[in-house]
Amino acid sequence: MKELEDRIRQDGTVKPGNVLKVDAFLNHQCDVELFDHMGAEWAKLFAGKHIDKILTIEASGIGIACCAARHFGNVPVVFAKKTQSINLDGEQYVTKIYSFTKQREFPVIVAKRFLSAGEHVLLIDDFLANGKAMNGLIELCGKAGVIIEGIGIAVEKGFQSGGKELREAGYDVQSLAIVSSMDGETGTIEFA
Repeated sequence: MKELEDRIRQDGTVKPGNVLKVDAFLNHQCDVELFDHMGAEWAKLFAGKHIDKILTIEASGIGIACCAARHFGNVPVVFAKKTQSINLDGEQYVTKIYSFTKQREFPVIVAKRFLSAGEHVLLIDDFLANGKAMNGLIELCGKAGVIIEGIGIAVEKGFQSGGKELREAGYDVQSLAIVSSMDGETGTIEFA
């Protein structure tokens, strides 16, 4: 998606350790108009697929998932929580994932009442690098017995293994921007 690639070039920053900082528009300050365009693009890419719900992980996936939901008939958005709280009651699906950005493992939790066996789900997240977070969502979906119709990613780091592995496993992964390389010294970002 050229609009997203242009925005990454304009406002993205390459940090040490292959970290792409896009907090000016994607995962701290949110450009809602851009999010809406991203949702429309995913609706085109997943046209013809039956989507009952969108599933993401808090916090950065929530905004783009909600905007995308509007383009899929205002389906509900469920987000996996990263911490237990007194508001999480009843039975739960739980797994653990490792965050590349946070460099630590944490649980992800979804109340069982929000995912029902046989539902058709679209997974959405802001980044795909090594695929750990997405594999956690896939594991939750397996526990719930839902059908994964596709995976929508805002920014995929194509030089890392996550996207390749998910596609080889048979998932329909649609990334709006695939970064083929980044250089922290020059700040250059190349797209596939």
